[in-house]
Amino acid sequence: MSLSIEHWGQTPEGVDVSLFTLENEQLKLQLTNLGAAIVALEAPDRQGDRANINLRHVEARPGVLTPSSFGATCGRYANRIGRGRFTLDGNAYSLAINNGPNHLHGGRKGFNAWVWDAEPQPDHVTFRIVSPDSDEGYPGALSVAVTCRLVGNELTIDYAATTTAPTVLNLTNHAYWNLGGVDAGVVYDTMLQLHADRYLEADDDVLVTGVIADVDGTPFDFRTPQAIGSRIEATGNGYDHCYAINGWDGSLRLAAKAVHPASGRSMEVFTTEPGVQLYTSNHFNGSAGTAMAPRHGAFCLECQHYPDSPNHPEFPTTVLRPGNTYTQRTVHRFSVEG
Repeated sequence: MSLSIEHWGQTPEGVDVSLFTLENEQLKLQLTNLGAAIVALEAPDRQGDRANINLRHVEARPGVLTPSSFGATCGRYANRIGRGRFTLDGNAYSLAINNGPNHLHGGRKGFNAWVWDAEPQPDHVTFRIVSPDSDEGYPGALSVAVTCRLVGNELTIDYAATTTAPTVLNLTNHAYWNLGGVDAGVVYDTMLQLHADRYLEADDDVLVTGVIADVDGTPFDFRTPQAIGSRIEATGNGYDHCYAINGWDGSLRLAAKAVHPASGRSMEVFTTEPGVQLYTSNHFNGSAGTAMAPRHGAFCLECQHYPDSPNHPEFPTTVLRPGNTYTQRTVHRFSVEG
């Protein structure tokens, strides 16, 4: 196991940013403290040849690092909160509107845009920030730690947070995956299985309606392995939907498995979260800002609580109170099939 640290560049505001490289016999992982983000992950194919399978946008100016969602930690609230409003303990809160009529991934300056403090160790890096009270409209000062650990063929992401006032919190990692490699094109041939009998219906603004529907007989049915592209056009623009993981009880359980038949690369995703958002990079257009990848050139499996939970008391709660600690874990296990 090896760890190296280098100066990677600066933000447009001139803040220094570091690049951390963790490598063992199976995998090579690169992380940055800009957004507590995954920069790259190299995994072997069935011939033993490694390739980077984690996409990242291309910087417009070398050495000037701009925030994006690629591989980043999203918060305070991953996914959408309807109209940027919620009520907690009788108090109404208004958040930044940054995605149509809704609040997305924490607002105009979500956690993906923060330069985090970093604590590197031989097999992991812990990133820390303190988000002040009223940051992007959220109540409470929030202390957050995200630990990315590489052990064997597994990448584990652990989240922890405490607050000074009642608040809502929903963290995820927004990695874009292409198991064929970052330049492999569309992900239509990737076989995907989701351990979810139900998904959350969404409106035209991709905000959940509150209906949790059965996947049976729909293009959203991945209970058995299906090629991502086999029914993608039937969804409209592509997948951007949250799935309710079967049997959720807060313990670590298998949520998804993806296999790239041509290379043999396989990725299993385990999580303590109740949901996983399948997103098929519907906005990609081949530009530097979308990693030079085409539409549907990557997929995301964002483990999280349900979108807009603060406005749906019937959903698993995302409320965090003083004296309690938010903890969640997601594990990516990489292997080769065939």
